[in-house]
Amino acid sequence: MKPTIRAVRHPGSSGRSDPFAGDDVIAGLRAPHKHLPCKLLYDARGAALFEQICTLDEYYPYRSELALLERHLPAIAAAIGPAARVIEPGAGAGVKTRMLLAALDRPASYLPIDVSSEQLAATAHDLAAAFPGLDVAPVVADYTQPLEVPAATTATGRTVVFFPGSTIGNFEPDEAEDFLARMAELAGRGAAIILGADSNTDADELLRAYDDPHGVTAAFDLNVLAHLNHSRAATFDLTAFLHRAVWNAARARVEMHLVSRRRQVVHVAGEAFQLERGEAIVTEHCYKHGPEALAALLDRAGWQVRDTFVEPRGRMRLWLGVR
Repeated sequence: MKPTIRAVRHPGSSGRSDPFAGDDVIAGLRAPHKHLPCKLLYDARGAALFEQICTLDEYYPYRSELALLERHLPAIAAAIGPAARVIEPGAGAGVKTRMLLAALDRPASYLPIDVSSEQLAATAHDLAAAFPGLDVAPVVADYTQPLEVPAATTATGRTVVFFPGSTIGNFEPDEAEDFLARMAELAGRGAAIILGADSNTDADELLRAYDDPHGVTAAFDLNVLAHLNHSRAATFDLTAFLHRAVWNAARARVEMHLVSRRRQVVHVAGEAFQLERGEAIVTEHCYKHGPEALAALLDRAGWQVRDTFVEPRGRMRLWLGVR
């Protein structure tokens, strides 16, 4: 059977690996404590580097969640039922998605959402080929913003939001609640959510995971500057910055910084920004929500926790919520 792919471009999406719109880049660099949106990490090269990070021994979240999926997907699939419609914000390479679709009983449709159109197209094609008869409708969009998805073309069972990888930790807490509430509204009554989240607070383990000795995470972080050089006519000298990971215990988050090695002036889209030696640009926050905090977050966003699946060390969890 020929793969079924219905490509959808969300209004306002460029179709290239330029994930930002408006002035969020300029506003972040003008701020007293400079910061950039973490979605800049995931252009085509950034997505490839992240896949490499997932192979590192130091990056435990990926392996831990894979083990949880392998063990608990049969129970999760039974709770979801047949002919599911799967919505996945931030689809990535689709390894975990393939596991979910294989476990589900005759899944009807799959809607991956991502800003990286190149990786999205490749993932959609591979999954459509692997699951003949599955209606695949990739949506090029920034899933952190309000969006719409195409209606199902065939009868489906329960709609499922699949959001693994502890990506929920990249949102500020109030933004995480808003995102989960938007997903609840998008999926509708009777929907389910499968959410992966990390609650680890071991500083040494976290810093190894987010600043690996092989330099892959550093390359991933520095690629943000290369991305801006390409897409916003910026003049960042990548050798003038170093990657630093910081565990902020008071906020329960890992912070990824790009630290200026010297005093310098950088231009972005024609505007000049001065950085002092040692000044940091924050590129990502990775919150490590405890189980009680995450359960409360889901509840406030309109999801009722039905079950949780925990790894033996108690760091990673899969959350199954329903509406």
